Amino acid sequence: MIARDLAEPYPHVMTNDAAVDAVRLVAEQNLPALLVLDADGTPYAVVPGSQLVRQLVPEYVMEDPLLAAVIDDRHADALADELVGKTVAQWIPGRSFKPAFVGPEAGILQIAALMARTHVPLVAVIDRDNEGRRLLGVVSGASLMRHLLDVGGQA
Repeated sequence: MIARDLAEPYPHVMTNDAAVDAVRLVAEQNLPALLVLDADGTPYAVVPGSQLVRQLVPEYVMEDPLLAAVIDDRHADALADELVGKTVAQWIPGRSFKPAFVGPEAGILQIAALMARTHVPLVAVIDRDNEGRRLLGVVSGASLMRHLLDVGGQA
């Protein structure tokens, strides 16, 4: 089976969307990762949920984990305030989270290897034509495992 056949629709945001809306999308739809596309429809970033949480935690808390034990929830409530007024690109700058993507003809093993190598829970499937790039969908880790179980007769 190839990527085109495995690709499923997946919610995404654009680099110029509000960062707070991106976080809301992940939270409300219980997504394993945030898929970000640039203005051309090219994957800009695939950010696992755990790394989105990491983006919200202040650097001083990351450097001294003991601080997390003594800071109360009143201060934690202000973490999301850092998102206000920022675009997704400003919040996740410089392609910090390289996107994993393949063309529509990529094989299942190629997708699995890319997913494992890049430590992301989904791989975008992008089609290129004369008009540019188009997102066909994504292959998630769960759908990949489901397919492998089906093929192996273990479903």
